[in-house]
Amino acid sequence: MLRNITLSVFLLILCFSARIIFAQAVSVSVFPAEIIQGEPFLAQIEGATEPSSIKKLTFDGKKVGIFMYQGKPSALVGIDLNKKPGAYELLAEFSDGSIIKKSINIGARKKIETPLGIPDKLGGNTKASQDKLIATLVAEKKSLANIRTGSKALWTEKFIPPLKEIFVTNPYGPSRITGAYSIPHKGTDYRAKIGTEVMAVNRGIVRVTKFYRNYGNTIVIDHGLGLMTYYLHLSKIKVEVGDVVEQRQIIGLSGDTGYTQGAHLHLNVNINNIAVDPVKFFELFQ
Repeated sequence: MLRNITLSVFLLILCFSARIIFAQAVSVSVFPAEIIQGEPFLAQIEGATEPSSIKKLTFDGKKVGIFMYQGKPSALVGIDLNKKPGAYELLAEFSDGSIIKKSINIGARKKIETPLGIPDKLGGNTKASQDKLIATLVAEKKSLANIRTGSKALWTEKFIPPLKEIFVTNPYGPSRITGAYSIPHKGTDYRAKIGTEVMAVNRGIVRVTKFYRNYGNTIVIDHGLGLMTYYLHLSKIKVEVGDVVEQRQIIGLSGDTGYTQGAHLHLNVNINNIAVDPVKFFELFQ
């Protein structure tokens, strides 16, 4: 009887010691070091080699998907443009029961406002066209939310910008003032004359190919784990819903369809329905 008790105590001590050693060997790293509203970050589990060793990874209480990157279990987290600045918890729970917590500080983004009129093709700068713009933007945004996503990462390579030549004409973040309304710009506009070839930024499945009043000809690609890229204002769409596209594949041609004041490509990057800064997103993979 005494022998059995001694053995049980020994096993408990051994298990407890193993957890301590594991916790000391494994850590969570975050890139970039400084994060502000509207930006994504990459979390990686240092010292772990298999996603199966991680039971759950959450940020601010919400579960995030895990994929392998640079030989490490990794996760992409999006910070909403309007998320309250402050400290939030990133928590990794492992299959052996151990837990690692890391505090992530989210800084405030500088508020910028710019005027933006309504083109004649959408009614011009009248109160009626302003009201219609907001109503239709809400409807379009709703129709593009909660798109079906794959349970695994569909990509293996780094993400790349959607054009061969990159020049940002309008960045992510500013609020566009249109009459009495303020419309946040939750994507990046790239210079692209009509007919410029637009590439898939990585491997994925086409979920949407549709014309919208404000977004124009639109393509949405699902890269898995809640990561989506949106390509707006196209003059031509060259893929169909359900197509599996590869990185650098030509999916369409840029244009000026929808709510535009000139030809360009508007790109959105969404992580679990949170639109983040595309430029900062691509920097995670440099």
